[in-house]
Amino acid sequence: MAAKILIVTGDAAESLEVLYPFQRLREEGYDVHIAAPARKKLQFVVHDFEPGFDTYTEKPGYTWPADLAFSEVDPGQYAALVIPGGRAPEYLRNDPELRKILKSFFDADKPVAQICHGPLLTAAIGGLSGRRVTAYPALEMDMQTAGATYQDAEVVVDGTLVSARAWPDHSGWMREFLTVLRAKAPVT
Repeated sequence: MAAKILIVTGDAAESLEVLYPFQRLREEGYDVHIAAPARKKLQFVVHDFEPGFDTYTEKPGYTWPADLAFSEVDPGQYAALVIPGGRAPEYLRNDPELRKILKSFFDADKPVAQICHGPLLTAAIGGLSGRRVTAYPALEMDMQTAGATYQDAEVVVDGTLVSARAWPDHSGWMREFLTVLRAKAPVT
């Protein structure tokens, strides 16, 4: 039986940051489930960089069904966790069911991959204190406030926590996450 990986997300998550790890991990042979506040079709977004803009722009992205509601997740059934970015983490960090899930993964020292604004979720449970991370560069002060040492790098590995800045860093992010994952939860 293949090890299970959980992706936690919601509406307004960045399309590439959900679907790239979803497909890449399935390609490796992992069983991947997407959990959200409710079982429903999620509306993702596309964040892109336009000349002359001081920040990214947002456009409608793909839709995708959530396999599970957060309240249905048994963290003990999953070997690892993926936390995409986009705007979803801004409101998801307030969800008590999701915070329980996140805490379970960190307490068990299971592999966690986070990208872009995803670290807002791990910060909400105190999971970044004393850790080295990267995130979308605009979150540098948020990461420091959460007790992390922020590094502006393609990917940062701190034990079982693997973080990246944004979707342009996908290849390095998944390469390093798979290295951690293969050691901790190899495909059987």
